[in-house]
Amino acid sequence: MVDVAGRPARVEDVHELASGMPHVTVEHGTGDNPVYQVGRKSFVFFRNPRPDAVDPVTGERYPDVIVFWVPSEEDKQALVQDAASPFFTTKHFNGHPSVLLRASRLDELSRAELAEVIQDAWLSRASPTRAAAWLAAHPPSER
Repeated sequence: MVDVAGRPARVEDVHELASGMPHVTVEHGTGDNPVYQVGRKSFVFFRNPRPDAVDPVTGERYPDVIVFWVPSEEDKQALVQDAASPFFTTKHFNGHPSVLLRASRLDELSRAELAEVIQDAWLSRASPTRAAAWLAAHPPSER
C-alpha cells in the first residue's frame, strides 16, 4: 500500500481534500477559478494573478496563488513567519485570517500537512454545529 499521506502535496490534492469536506459547494470566481465554500463562506480559493503577489526578481504576478483561511492571527503568523515555510501573505491580506501559497510550492508540504491546513480552513469557516460534528467524528489521532 502506498503512503499517500507522506508524499508531496499536489494541486489535485487541494481539490480532492477541499471538496471532500462535508457540506462543501464549489463556486467559480473570475477566470473560472474554483472557490470552495462551506455555508456560503469561502475557505480555500484559487486567485487570479494580482499586483500584490509578484516575483521579487521579475516583478511578474504569480499566476498560481491559493488562499487558505486560518483560525486566527496567531495561526497565520505561525505559518508565514518561518522563512522556510512556503506560506506567505501580502499587505492586501493584512488583518485577514488567511495565508497564501503558490501551487508551484505545494510539493514542499506533504499531503498530510496540506490536509491539516485545509481541515483547519474548513473548521474556521464552518458553523459551530458543523465544526463540532466533524471534530467529534475525527478525533486528533485520526486526522
